Amino acid sequence: MSLRMFLGTRKGLVVYAQTPGGWRLESVHHVGNPVSYAVEDPRNGTWWAALDHGHWGQKLQRSRDQGQSWEEVKAPAYPEDAERGDGKPATLEYIWLIAPGPASQPGRLYLGTNPGGLFVSDDGGDTFTLCRGLWDHPSRTQWTGGGKDTPGIHSLVIHPADPDHLMVGVSCGGVFESRDGGLSWAPKTKGLLATFLPDPEAEIGHDPHLIVACPTRPEVLWQQNHCGVFRSVNGGERWAEVSAGPPRFGFAVAVDEVNPDRAWLVPAVSDERRNAASGGLSVSTTEDGGVTWRELRDGLPQEGCFDLVYRHSLDKRGPTLAFASTTGNLYVSEDFGERWALLSHTLAPVYSLRFGA
Repeated sequence: MSLRMFLGTRKGLVVYAQTPGGWRLESVHHVGNPVSYAVEDPRNGTWWAALDHGHWGQKLQRSRDQGQSWEEVKAPAYPEDAERGDGKPATLEYIWLIAPGPASQPGRLYLGTNPGGLFVSDDGGDTFTLCRGLWDHPSRTQWTGGGKDTPGIHSLVIHPADPDHLMVGVSCGGVFESRDGGLSWAPKTKGLLATFLPDPEAEIGHDPHLIVACPTRPEVLWQQNHCGVFRSVNGGERWAEVSAGPPRFGFAVAVDEVNPDRAWLVPAVSDERRNAASGGLSVSTTEDGGVTWRELRDGLPQEGCFDLVYRHSLDKRGPTLAFASTTGNLYVSEDFGERWALLSHTLAPVYSLRFGA
């Protein structure tokens, strides 16, 4: 099955297509506008793009004909009574994530936003409502800004067998779980470390960079943050650090669809020096749940390299992996990361990379 690759970049949405002769640039959309996140809905083929206009604010675009035409969808709005943690009125500052719901809920769509909002649609994105169960959680006033001045929801894991079982990642708030479709939430941070807090083992205030689950073993979760790489084998009830091999800092992580012990990440030097480790670009992989790690460098530059890969800019589909960096470089591997090929070195900074059909 051929794939498409959707890249949200500083200068538009770039789409690559997999062909018998290799990957090729297929189309570019929203030229000149920052696209913070883009994804294809696997249920109906709709393309979605979140635009971060510097002047006009956050915009949401939808295409039902594979990019031939686009329509603007009204971006979600916080209720008039909603306040940020600092008491100021809550307004939409950024769209981190667009997450299609499960096949059993064909109209369901989620948006993760700043300041700390999870929005839900049940009509295919025509309208959105704020998930008040999470917004009204008593810990929300303790959430602080991660990559931005206010907390952001960037990760959503939907249990494949139970659409009411949700898990979100909040920067800087932590990991929260709901088992009733978002009506109530509980923090799931035992075992995580936040050395930047007065209490490194505090329940609230962690900064997960991305949370992913193995699709066939959803109780196995992975994340990387400021303090290392962490894994849970019991649905987030307890996390364990598995940072023995790669540098501790990074954003992106991908897990195999079948083997929950197999994962990939793109390490950086540190949170103070956010560029490729050792001056050379590498992908770290493990096949034993993080007990040991191996560096994959074949085809990647090994000197004078300043690439940083954001949390949504690494993805996997079968044996194919791809990642893109803030320096506009795009790499693809067709053999689980053993060998890499450069597709482009002239892109604008890349914010997200997601595979579609």
